[in-house]
Amino acid sequence: MTPVTTVQGTAYPWGQKNVDTDVIIPAHWLKTTTRAGLGRGAFETVRAEPGNLFDDPRYAGAPILIAGDNFGCGSSREHAAWALTDMGITAVIAPSFSDIFSGNAVKNGIVPVVLPQEAIDRLLAVAQDQPITIDLETMTVTTPYQDRFSFELDPFRRRCLMEGLDEIGLTLARTAQISGFEATVAAERPWLARERADAGVAVEGGRRT
Repeated sequence: MTPVTTVQGTAYPWGQKNVDTDVIIPAHWLKTTTRAGLGRGAFETVRAEPGNLFDDPRYAGAPILIAGDNFGCGSSREHAAWALTDMGITAVIAPSFSDIFSGNAVKNGIVPVVLPQEAIDRLLAVAQDQPITIDLETMTVTTPYQDRFSFELDPFRRRCLMEGLDEIGLTLARTAQISGFEATVAAERPWLARERADAGVAVEGGRRT
């Protein structure tokens, strides 16, 4: 996972409330076996409307999405986060998020920024023609007009985002401790190693070898 410390650039000034995961990525896209290409299906029903925000060239490639309350509600499909990532979104700013979506977002390198509605309204106005900056070092959202909004994020999630750590990365970061523990166990309880070896005996032709 790519580390994220700052997200800066154009933002989609959407502001829509109660956007569920089926709107983010419709169910018929879930048959794919890879994350690549899911961005094409992101907000498919919205994009079917002429003049929609997501196909407006002014916001092409925007790394930030400004949404309304309860973003990511509905199902627990992780494809919603995958689709946003594939279309280039690295941060979503909203008054609140579905708990499951928020967790999926962080695990996929997307920063979920929670701000009060007043701040959202201001950012929606600014994003019409100006970039927005999200800084995880200072935990702030700023604009060229000197707006400065502070937000909070769970320290563990913040660390994962800034260091680019998903579950696999967190495990690999403890390789030395895991190896040390395994060595200690093998020395103190050698019979466990024998039991694991026995359990891993290959079976060929229906016979244990």
